[in-house]
Amino acid sequence: MRIKVAGTGLTKFGELWDKSLSDLAFEASLEAINDSRLVSNDIDAVYVANMLSGQTSSQDHLGAVIASSLNIKGAAFRIEGACASGGLALHLAIQSILAGTYKNVLVIGAEKMTDVPQSDISAALMGAGSEEERKAGLTFPALYALMAKAHMAKFGTTRNQLASVSVKNHYHASFNEKAQFPFEISMDKVLTSPMICSPLSLFDASPVTDGASAVVLSSQTRSSASSAYNPPRRWALTPSRCTSQDVFITGSAVATDTIDLAQRSSLVEIAATKKACQKALKQAGVDLKDIKIAEVHDCFTIAEILAMEDLGFCNKGEGGEFIQKGTTRLGGKLPVNTSGGLKACGHPVGATGIKQIIEITHQLQKRAGKRQVNEVNLGLTHNVGGSGATAVVHILQN
Repeated sequence: MRIKVAGTGLTKFGELWDKSLSDLAFEASLEAINDSRLVSNDIDAVYVANMLSGQTSSQDHLGAVIASSLNIKGAAFRIEGACASGGLALHLAIQSILAGTYKNVLVIGAEKMTDVPQSDISAALMGAGSEEERKAGLTFPALYALMAKAHMAKFGTTRNQLASVSVKNHYHASFNEKAQFPFEISMDKVLTSPMICSPLSLFDASPVTDGASAVVLSSQTRSSASSAYNPPRRWALTPSRCTSQDVFITGSAVATDTIDLAQRSSLVEIAATKKACQKALKQAGVDLKDIKIAEVHDCFTIAEILAMEDLGFCNKGEGGEFIQKGTTRLGGKLPVNTSGGLKACGHPVGATGIKQIIEITHQLQKRAGKRQVNEVNLGLTHNVGGSGATAVVHILQN
């Protein structure tokens, strides 16, 4: 079988003080179910991606909460993997379909981050770091600043190259009405913004965000009558059931690394990204050069530079120049983060990995409006937890 993205739903991202976590999850989920042309009774299971609700909303039992609001009587789960929670929930939902346990699955990512003080959010997010890092007083801006400094020292990456990531992603977000910051910014705006942790300034960082995203995944019958599991290269469709608007997830892979940055052999790469990408491409039976569009994890500007290198789109040390010269901008050879990325679309951590899937799905369906990429039929998403302890890569195609 092959995994079809049957429906998508996405709320506005931003400071949504008039809506609760449940409101946001319900809105995105209902839109996804309606888009799939199914009804609640058709949904066999619900996977909810969320990191912070126990700490910020005193609600941990989200699977049951959200399934109840939608009147879904099947199985319900909450998945937590820091900022990679959405990608992990998608991965587990896909495995459950491939195993034959479920046929139609709703995957939801939701986060409510703006209702508590910034200091509380920073402390809660460091739950994705190591105990040693917390004891040392480190935060994620500091951890990614360490990686940025190491990259700059080894490869000559410049402050302007970091800033070009933010400028590009804000330009893309200016075409996205769901984005938290749907407007362009200048290079000077980034370079003169307040310093958070050198060399990263305010506009090098993704924001605190409320929002939810949801997809319905459905199985498609293989042309073979065999019930045995085959590798994803054989996820074949019955031809009569495939249309030009159908989008399928043909690769889904997860890899892990040490949670503590100090224990890694290198500060200038995220090894888990490399491993997950290689596995996902092999599953899908495609080459990296065939990828036409990507949504990658740009929690900080250095993270997108690392992603370009670790995914293999450019050589190690060349990510800054690769982005600065316009390769990843709309109209370039490989548009990246056409949604605006985490930086400008927003980063409600549990929802991010699923929002990435929605953006690529809409691009493949020619539903992306003014940010539509021409002649695109194969895309990649890349979702990271913490400073790279978890990486999830998905391949989508039609």
